[in-house]
Amino acid sequence: MRIAIVGQQDFGKAVLEAFLARGDEVAGVFCALDKPGARPDALKTAAQERGVKLFQFPSLKNPEAHAALRALKADIGIMAFVLQFAPQDFVGIPRCGTIQYHPSLLPKYRGPSSINWPIIRGETKTGLTIFRPTDGLDEGPVILQKETPIGPDDTLGSVYFERLFPMGVAAMLEAADLVVAARHRELVQDESLASYEGWCREAEARIHWASHVDFIYNLIRGCNPAPGAWTTLNGGKLQIFDSRKHPVRTFGSVKGRIGEVVEVGSSSFTVTAQGGRIEVLKAKLGDGKKLAAGEFAASSGIAPGVFLGS
Repeated sequence: MRIAIVGQQDFGKAVLEAFLARGDEVAGVFCALDKPGARPDALKTAAQERGVKLFQFPSLKNPEAHAALRALKADIGIMAFVLQFAPQDFVGIPRCGTIQYHPSLLPKYRGPSSINWPIIRGETKTGLTIFRPTDGLDEGPVILQKETPIGPDDTLGSVYFERLFPMGVAAMLEAADLVVAARHRELVQDESLASYEGWCREAEARIHWASHVDFIYNLIRGCNPAPGAWTTLNGGKLQIFDSRKHPVRTFGSVKGRIGEVVEVGSSSFTVTAQGGRIEVLKAKLGDGKKLAAGEFAASSGIAPGVFLGS
């Protein structure tokens, strides 16, 4: 089939390489404009290295973008991790229209941080959806869905890189085949089940030690590796990555006060929260490097009795 890809970064690159590897013709690639000072986009670089036509427009609403896509005479458009708004008169240009990847089980978790939030909310499963893009955010008819469990110790990194990323690449190929062969079905999303979550950024990633230990642990997992759950140490920003949860089920048996470092060992340090303790295994202070927590504690002066977040 003859394909036009709209996307960016490593996922867009992987989708491009997957279609090329099986012999499909990628007629052109559309990437967002380069950001000043940022490293070259992985999809852009891959397209250039493989001699695929590359287009970069400030907006996909531009008549020039429409003309470029129309000239490619693509069978199908593939939207692989797209942050630019793609209007209907753009996505409808390919002969069989356009399909888009979203890393959640739509209509749940629409929005830009749809991998973080199911983990933060304590969900036990998530997945991906291939759907028809509309002018509404992640609201179009569903073509294909795949589920994956969220284990009790999964992180954003493990869920995405080990499962949703490779599953998503394979699902894009599967859905494209179904659509071009006219063997697909389109299921309208049930709006009564819909939810939207905005960006998971610095403000959302702050740890409040007075929260229950389960919620804090889920927040750390859902922000690992990005944006990184954080607290403060002597006024500086302390990010916490790998950790373990130690719930205490007996009332009054939690050691220490809220936010207090109660244990420091060779490989970790432990902080008290509501209903238990968080054992920190990897941390980063300010603009420093991520360090194993034992090394971090030794270099930063963390000791029992120190309070975080105050």
